[in-house]
Amino acid sequence: MTTSHIRPPGRGLHPVHALLLGGAFPLFLGGLLSDLAYSSSYHIQWSNFASWLIVGGLVFSGLALLWAAIELVRADRRGTTFFVFTLLLLATWLVGFFNSLTHAKDAWAAMPMGLVLSVIAVLLACAATWVGFAKFGVGGAR
Repeated sequence: MTTSHIRPPGRGLHPVHALLLGGAFPLFLGGLLSDLAYSSSYHIQWSNFASWLIVGGLVFSGLALLWAAIELVRADRRGTTFFVFTLLLLATWLVGFFNSLTHAKDAWAAMPMGLVLSVIAVLLACAATWVGFAKFGVGGAR
């Protein structure tokens, strides 16, 4: 008699983790759009909007990164896809942090590099959100 071990399907992201992950991308995107508006109009308020939106994206992505790091330690989340997902979140947070430091300068001094960092942060946040939702889903078994 042979026995077979059937692995249960992987768990999805917790709904709060999905909320944190899904909230980071629009905030970083809003920061990018505010940077684009500042680069075309040079109204200082657009740079202020970008700074606050980037900080909001840092809060959401930082909490999602913390959650992912805790989940990475657990035995059922030690796959390479979840490791890549956690690395994407870490890269998003680091680029967003340096973007926030760049936006802390005078608006004229922050502009070329702030815009480039905003584009990179949006691309990384989009990739992390895509991997998180496409590979893991939300809620129970996928």
